[in-house]
Amino acid sequence: MTNSDYWWEPPAAGTEAEHLAGSLDRLRTTFRWKADDLDAAGLDARIGASSSLTLGGLLKHLARCEEEIFGAKLSGASFGEPWASAPWDQDPDWDFTSAAADSPEDLYRLYDNAVERARKTLDAALASGGLDQLAHLTFPDGTRVSLRRLVCDLIEEYGRHTGHADLLREAVDGRVGEDPPAGWRPVSRGA
Repeated sequence: MTNSDYWWEPPAAGTEAEHLAGSLDRLRTTFRWKADDLDAAGLDARIGASSSLTLGGLLKHLARCEEEIFGAKLSGASFGEPWASAPWDQDPDWDFTSAAADSPEDLYRLYDNAVERARKTLDAALASGGLDQLAHLTFPDGTRVSLRRLVCDLIEEYGRHTGHADLLREAVDGRVGEDPPAGWRPVSRGA
């Protein structure tokens, strides 16, 4: 096994920050592999009782989560588009429900770009203040959360939705597995 074959693997023996960032990247990679290289029909496939859960919706939702965690919650940064003008009051699940109107290229670009920005932001935050630094997000009692908490929250979000992606992708074309195959890289659609 080489690092280039399994580039998403967390370190075998690293620091807490390296393990948390590595675990997040492994989940991001597994999720992206589950959603990879599909057309509009594949991204809009639904299963079971859910009328809105799709791989396209998950791409858009997790792009929003990346922007929210490493933007608004970490530093207080305002949401950019498409989030800023989305009709959240009329449709709290807009990221999920609006994805069917987006092209595969737009969904992959939105997700891939959000993850790339989030990786850079996390790397810079770790370098400047570590996991213990306090984020902008403040609970109603005045308690501010740490960067550690934000990273753990996003790991939890990916854990939940990567499980959904497992089921959705298997229904689309039978793709199964815990991790991408050795050497896998995402298909660049509209990057």
